Amino acid sequence: MRKLTYFIATSVDGFIGAPDGDGDFFYSHVDAEFVEHLKAEYPETIAAQGRAALGIADAEPKRFDAVLMGRNTYEPGLKAGMTSPYGHLPGQYVVSRSLTASPDPEVELISGDVAARVRELKARDGLGIWLCGGADLAAQLIDEIDEFIVKTYPVFLGTGMPMSRAGFGVRPLELTGAKILGGGQTVTSYAVKR
Repeated sequence: MRKLTYFIATSVDGFIGAPDGDGDFFYSHVDAEFVEHLKAEYPETIAAQGRAALGIADAEPKRFDAVLMGRNTYEPGLKAGMTSPYGHLPGQYVVSRSLTASPDPEVELISGDVAARVRELKARDGLGIWLCGGADLAAQLIDEIDEFIVKTYPVFLGTGMPMSRAGFGVRPLELTGAKILGGGQTVTSYAVKR
């Protein structure tokens, strides 16, 4: 069975974006070592335009062959004309109650019972499913997430969009990996204990 992995960027205090959801400030905390790590370990998580610029346009997926994102996560790329930001992945899914037609034939819209659809996707053969964001979608899928991979950037925000709006609950995790990079970023992975 495929795993659903919440692979997300966060501040030291656990915010994935400003109060309005904007996360562009993370880019100012990216250095060459961090980019090389992403290219080597998670090339499929770099959007099409970035892949071309980094010379990895043809890099094969290592961990994920599907991406799942909420409408607010999809929207900035859509506004910039990227209707299929992860076209190198066989599955691109956008959860939305407001979009009635997909802007791109390679992007499938999901509405209704998102958790049931994710369970269906997890039952298929293939690599893992990357939960790209955001906080509301992570809350809806909290019981379906099998793994967290958290890219923590060396910045403290004080407030903003949390990693999830799932509400309080003790959800035990097991640390499965940790990488400290020279620019102060850390990448930690956790398996959900069931």
